[in-house]
Amino acid sequence: MVAPTIMLAWQSVSGADGFTLDYIYALGGGTFRSAAYNSVMLSVASATVGVVCGGAIAAVVFHRKAPPVLGAIATSFSAVAANFAGVPLAFAFIASLGMSGLLTRALKALGIDIYATGFTLYSLGGLTIIYAYFLIPLMVIIITPAIQALRVEWSEAAESLGATPWQYLRLVVVPILAPSLVSAFILLFGSAFSGYATAYALTSGNLLLLTTEIGNVLSGDVMNSPQTGAALSVSMIAVMVGVVAASNLFMRRARRWQS
Repeated sequence: MVAPTIMLAWQSVSGADGFTLDYIYALGGGTFRSAAYNSVMLSVASATVGVVCGGAIAAVVFHRKAPPVLGAIATSFSAVAANFAGVPLAFAFIASLGMSGLLTRALKALGIDIYATGFTLYSLGGLTIIYAYFLIPLMVIIITPAIQALRVEWSEAAESLGATPWQYLRLVVVPILAPSLVSAFILLFGSAFSGYATAYALTSGNLLLLTTEIGNVLSGDVMNSPQTGAALSVSMIAVMVGVVAASNLFMRRARRWQS
């Protein structure tokens, strides 16, 4: 991981006449600022949906009173859905939630026109729904071991002390699972942040994202600038380093509370 990062950093400050910061300064342009904003917002939104929905599903299907077959079904489906991404996933959603998709036409037959309300699949909101399709199952897979590690004695002790299920969840389960939840959020954030094939297949590169802009400057006919692509890649690495550093600070405080 270190060697490619060093090569990208060096390429981003190397021009025809030697060392230059022109490519770094170019990232302040309107196009690249919009791409960075869209990428971060998309990643935060889809990762949040994945953590909340995936965590809730895992908590229900792997509850000690839930039938074991429910957990087996959820695990099997999650293992498949978490790896269903890229162009096939984009095509599946176009065929179902596109302007002429099966689900869109079925809702319209019921008097519900989702596109009349301003929704469009080819936007950040639509892309968030698509990313959530594989991030939620991924969250189920990630958080399951932590949920299964919760001790029955903790629940019984809370019940014996008169705690409601909501109090047990808020005061016991969430603080204990906090490091696992933060780690899962980082993984889901990184997965969405680095996504390229699904976004490009869905929007043909018309939606500004850092990954699609890297593809444009590396292979575009109008603008071919490997150095700019390297600078964009370094900026993505910097964002991920910042996210990981912030999460590590939070997890250290959470572990201090647990001890």
